[in-house]
Amino acid sequence: MPKPIETPVPSRAELIDHLVRTRIAGQVATPRENNLSHYRKLANGDRHYWLGLELGDRWADEQDVLAVMAERCGVVDDAEHRFGQDTIDPELTVDALDRVAARLHKAALDRQSVLFATGHPGGLLDVHRATAAALRATGCEIVVIPRGLTADEGSVWQFADVAVLERGATLWHTHSPEPMAAILDGLAAEGRPLPELVVADHGWAGCAAQRGLDAVGYADCNDPALFLAEAEGTLQVAVPLDDHVRDPRFYDPMVSYLLSAAGLLP
Repeated sequence: MPKPIETPVPSRAELIDHLVRTRIAGQVATPRENNLSHYRKLANGDRHYWLGLELGDRWADEQDVLAVMAERCGVVDDAEHRFGQDTIDPELTVDALDRVAARLHKAALDRQSVLFATGHPGGLLDVHRATAAALRATGCEIVVIPRGLTADEGSVWQFADVAVLERGATLWHTHSPEPMAAILDGLAAEGRPLPELVVADHGWAGCAAQRGLDAVGYADCNDPALFLAEAEGTLQVAVPLDDHVRDPRFYDPMVSYLLSAAGLLP
């Protein structure tokens, strides 16, 4: 089986050290005030922060949102901490990667159809690409999206097996669920089956989970909706991490660990 990336597989302890050193987890770049602002806006019903999920009035108290984020992401749980540094617990990151690995292992065993998508192509595109390559090598079908899809004044394309939003010849950073909705609606319109697993982030993951598909997603500490969805059982796994660190190659050891844990490396 070809290896999707040429990075040694770290131990759990080595990966945790790497996540902290590269600020994928630990003391992350996203400031506390930005996190709390997003939690408040989600609680106040701002759909932009719901990431395609239907949260109703279940999370109308921002302190409830903070409590979930402290538990599942590792942000500071002190409500009086309003400014400055915030954190992602690297132990929680690796725990979530292990849960994703178990789901990927099942997909490989059953040769399931899997759809990959990202709203953060600058950071996570190659994370998804490498995972898709490893699953394809086991006999999984990597879902090919319909042609001619549009959403949010852009085009929905597939690049290196990963669905992305393109606008103005640029791969677009987006939290919107609309590109994923366009894919799922397009598959249905062509009479094609929906994917058995979606691996994504942002609104791409939220939309898929809301529609009842098995979905796992990566999420930053200022994107609480996916963690709430995991807490409610709508999303299978939300992996806490900084989703756009300085060098996208920093994610390579994380991907090697994930694929090894899933049994997808030789």
